Amino acid sequence: MGKHLLAVILLLTGLFCRQGFAQLPPKRELRAVWIATVENIDWPSKRGLPVEQQKQEFINILDHQQQNGMNAVVVQVRPVADAFYASPFEPWSEYLTGRQGQAPDPYYDPLLFMIAEAHKRGMEFHAWFNPYRAVFNVSRSSVAPTHITKQRPQWFLTFDGRKYFDPGVPEVREYVTQIIRDVVRRYDIDAVHFDDYFYPYPVPGKEFPDYSSYRQYGHGMAKDDWRRWNVDTIIQMVGRMIKEEKPWVKFGISPFGVWRSRDRDPEGSYTRGGLTNYDDLYADVLKWLKKGWIDYAAPQLYWERGHRSADYEVLLNWWAQHGYGRHVYIGHGVYRINSNAAWSNPNELPIQLTEVRTLNTIQGSFFYSSKSFTGNPRGIEDTLRNHFYRYPALRPIMPWLNGKSPFSPYFVDAIEKPDGLNLYWADSDTSGRTNQYVLYRFNAEEVINLNDPSKILTILPQMADPQYVDATYVKGKIYTYVVTALNRLQEESHASDPLYMKIIRGKTKFLFDTE
Repeated sequence: MGKHLLAVILLLTGLFCRQGFAQLPPKRELRAVWIATVENIDWPSKRGLPVEQQKQEFINILDHQQQNGMNAVVVQVRPVADAFYASPFEPWSEYLTGRQGQAPDPYYDPLLFMIAEAHKRGMEFHAWFNPYRAVFNVSRSSVAPTHITKQRPQWFLTFDGRKYFDPGVPEVREYVTQIIRDVVRRYDIDAVHFDDYFYPYPVPGKEFPDYSSYRQYGHGMAKDDWRRWNVDTIIQMVGRMIKEEKPWVKFGISPFGVWRSRDRDPEGSYTRGGLTNYDDLYADVLKWLKKGWIDYAAPQLYWERGHRSADYEVLLNWWAQHGYGRHVYIGHGVYRINSNAAWSNPNELPIQLTEVRTLNTIQGSFFYSSKSFTGNPRGIEDTLRNHFYRYPALRPIMPWLNGKSPFSPYFVDAIEKPDGLNLYWADSDTSGRTNQYVLYRFNAEEVINLNDPSKILTILPQMADPQYVDATYVKGKIYTYVVTALNRLQEESHASDPLYMKIIRGKTKFLFDTE
């Protein structure tokens, strides 16, 4: 990003901080937070908590992040070939109950519970799977007799104290796809999410020990190309399977922030040294975007602006140019706040977010991770709540998923009561597409502009007899209300006829049409 543009951004950011105004935020933007379960990073706070405490902790996380403006959560449901749900194939996670294979007592299905609570708050639920990690620590992890490493030991390799599925074994790819198919089929998730762990991160002086499978399945390919082919193949398989089961479920990858550097590839970024997806993790994310195998990428750009070898601004602009029509969301490292001098600057993350919004090929942000917001470090929660995410946002549309918009709702009544203005509308959508409603409110003198998110009064779930109490309604003040319907992909219906208000002979009169 040029110095001139950066200076303008800094000026705008400073103006907001001093005077409380800034450019209108986008109406559509993904705002997601990662909730990690491995090693109890985010949830549950520790293993073996009572069920009600587990539930309350998760509710608290959702409420907290909803206040921060998030409209999606990315929850790790399979950290190490185990399950935070009732799986017919894999044991209950030790991070949930304290011992792998032990079910919650009293029994409940955490995934059903988490999805319901997220959807209740209008949040999308992305089920986060680790496809290849199987045992986090071979010396201390709890491993049940029913765990796949015990049932199919020939599928696994030990590397740097952990066990991994061997990506080169065809049966492994079939197994992992089956595991994810089961969840897509049985649970009302909105997306399947993989992070950056494909082949493990390299360790100096150690080689990933896949010699046997390479000899058996390499077919004369160079080993690096073969490894990339293995990862390409499972991405294709999982992506195809998801759309076969439920075409509306998204498939997203959160790769390491550098695909490849320019010194190795003319299409790479101006970064120097260090790891890359392509050369070290064998994940050719650009190919997946180009070929439409995935619906979104959320690269982990956890570096600061001006970083010597991986500058945030360089990588942001590179990813903005390499989405190939799919969505790109930027992964921000909230956990980095206060980690060094650059991240001790309270403006570091706000400026990063401001820069994201200057690029129309970037559709939002992911934040790692939920726990990192605790204590409002460097005022980041204040910044989100009072500035960036002050107004609600609908999620971006993925037109290639071919959703159909619902029919328009229409107002049927409005009654002044002591608790506010009670609004009632009807849903004429017999197709079952309606998933939510958006209620807008405008002052009398304002032009109706549904692209202005500051006019969204509320976003509500679909209900049999839709209604809402506008508790901020001021008696005698003239408003205009409009309501729309959303499908589960948040494609919006045409607007209802406006509900106008007029004062006639000192009394409020409501008009339900455009006359």
